[in-house]
Amino acid sequence: MNEPANPPRGPVTRAIPEGDDRERLVCADCGFIDYENPKIVVGAVAVWEDGRILMCRRAIPPRKGFWTLPAGYMELHETAAEGAMREAREEACAAIEIERVLAVYSIPRLSQVQIIFRARLLSPDIECGPESAEVGLFEWSGIPWRDIAFPSVRWALGHFDETRGPGDFAARTNPPGEAGEY
Repeated sequence: MNEPANPPRGPVTRAIPEGDDRERLVCADCGFIDYENPKIVVGAVAVWEDGRILMCRRAIPPRKGFWTLPAGYMELHETAAEGAMREAREEACAAIEIERVLAVYSIPRLSQVQIIFRARLLSPDIECGPESAEVGLFEWSGIPWRDIAFPSVRWALGHFDETRGPGDFAARTNPPGEAGEY
């Protein structure tokens, strides 16, 4: 039996590394361990001076056609706040100023940690980026609640409402009994 000309290399074997408690992809040649870690999502509840909230209708899966906050995966070499500002620019051509962390949600089924900020919209001039089919500024009573894309968007909006106005507050987390099942 002939060996393949270019045998697979790198972390291709599933094994429990010494001192660990779970299977990982391990390279049998050099011992490299490929640690798979959760993805970090960053976003913002961005508000214009009159209290209207920036929302985007998704133009891409998952949940295409549903409304969300500007949010997405962090990129390498950026802070969480920089990522949230970038996502607002990419999805709604919006400039925002981060005020503070509103909430940190754990979505274990998707291996995600979501960091959502409270932010101030610097201009009401917004338009669709490539991932948005529509963008809008919504008064609280006009939020398209029946068409919200993800449970964490609903949580963030609720947590924003709880913390309106001046004053200090602790960052929120998943509502009791909610593990972020999407």
